Amino acid sequence: MTETSTAVLRLDNLSVRLPDGADRTHALAGVSLAIAADEILCVVGESGSGKSMMANAIMRLLPGGVSIDGGRALFEGIDLASASINDLRKVRGAGIAMVFQEPMTALNPLRTIGDQIGEMFSIHTDLSKADIRARVQALLEDVRIPDPKAAARAYPHELSGGQRQRAMIAMALALDPKLLIADEPTTALDVTTQAQILKLIRELQQRRRTAVLFITHDFGVVAEIADRVAVMQHGSIVEQGSVRDVLLKPQHAYTKQLLAAVPPLTAPPPRTLSEDMVLTIDNVSKTYRTGGFLGRGARVTHAVKNVSLQLPRGATLGIVGESGSGKSTLARCLVRLIDPDAGSIMADGKDWATMTKENVRRETRHIQMVFQDPFASLNPRRKAGELVAQGPIIHGTPRAKALADARELFALVGLDPAASDRFPHEFSGGQRQRIGLARALALQPAILVADEAVSALDVSVQAQVLKLLAELRQRLGLSIVFITHDLRVAAQICDLVAVMKDGEVVEHGLAGDVLGRPQHPYTKALIASIPGGNFERARP
Repeated sequence: MTETSTAVLRLDNLSVRLPDGADRTHALAGVSLAIAADEILCVVGESGSGKSMMANAIMRLLPGGVSIDGGRALFEGIDLASASINDLRKVRGAGIAMVFQEPMTALNPLRTIGDQIGEMFSIHTDLSKADIRARVQALLEDVRIPDPKAAARAYPHELSGGQRQRAMIAMALALDPKLLIADEPTTALDVTTQAQILKLIRELQQRRRTAVLFITHDFGVVAEIADRVAVMQHGSIVEQGSVRDVLLKPQHAYTKQLLAAVPPLTAPPPRTLSEDMVLTIDNVSKTYRTGGFLGRGARVTHAVKNVSLQLPRGATLGIVGESGSGKSTLARCLVRLIDPDAGSIMADGKDWATMTKENVRRETRHIQMVFQDPFASLNPRRKAGELVAQGPIIHGTPRAKALADARELFALVGLDPAASDRFPHEFSGGQRQRIGLARALALQPAILVADEAVSALDVSVQAQVLKLLAELRQRLGLSIVFITHDLRVAAQICDLVAVMKDGEVVEHGLAGDVLGRPQHPYTKALIASIPGGNFERARP
């Protein structure tokens, strides 16, 4: 542990109690750690380990019914665990600032970016409006946002995910806090944007001598940015030390388990693929046209441009690329959630690109989709078993049989069949993704389209879902289109990989060839941007 005399923040046996009826009594159980100026401390662990609860306890932003019931959180002589609301208001923003995981939900959609950053100065300082505008401009330049003047006038929805996260960092750094808490700030970002944000945080931390408490479940990020690492499990810190010691010489069994679950970038030996093509995509294109009055100021976006790919029966085709590359648009064209403008999508002798809506509904059992956010795609008012049975019921299966089949599917994807009577909010993120998978499998599809199906899961749950997909592919003869921005995941699950950029496929082939011996400059840039490259090379 860092010497407490130099610590910006010190936690002494901090405990946080959960409401009665929860799975366990405490979210945090006697957590002790310290962080110094000029230091980045990464806290890593699975979902539910207590990482975010610790950050919220430091800021005293705990949900109703959850309370600190022991220990101290010392910051500049103030015990945040017992401080008054007035004292906390002085600390928040000015002394300790926080960057949240999802900037779109943390930013006010009705106010401009400049207005929201400027609010920090109007609340905590006596600066004039002109001085505030100048400070906002300087901050946006500091976090490397393109065209800072336009960004200050923009609303959150008008910026990309990476730009919104930069705006959040600018807001957090506005008052030069001594401690920055970053709670999973790069989880939903593609590799190149993630690399830019990590570099930015490191540069700002060194320039401003800010202490950074960085919460993540990604060991690549830990290897890239951390000075020290603390590993959490079930609300307790089980191991902490230098980044090199923890990643390369882990002592605790849980740390070893987490590290073993990190997928390597090296693809396994290629399987023998069928010559029977279950899906043939030929010159598919999709263009979006938005805005403009009488043609003036209209925007044309070529989301997918002349994409041609083939999927052998029983194989997995990975489609990788940055946000905005066209991956998800192509996926939605495949299942006809949107209509392609041109080209053909041949599946089992039928052209899905030109099929009528009525025929799509009739044939939809053959191609099913697993979505990125299972919580958003599951109806919160219906029980999980009913959600899985819904498709077969619509297609004529008697309700009693469909519900019985749903229970069998629960067992197939590794869930307790009795849990089919629970609602979606009663499951963890990994369990909800299994429900989404069971729902897609209920119609016994030949082709499964998985759109970022594991991107929000921590490494151990991700490993479980990937293993499950591989087993189901083998057992059920599934053919899978796997959309992802995580090249490590693509290397492990995919037989073939296609790399998309600006709507086009710039490189495709066997996973081992594309990821191990990339030819296109863009593929090389993606691989170079994967966080933790040194860790990858040093792994046992």
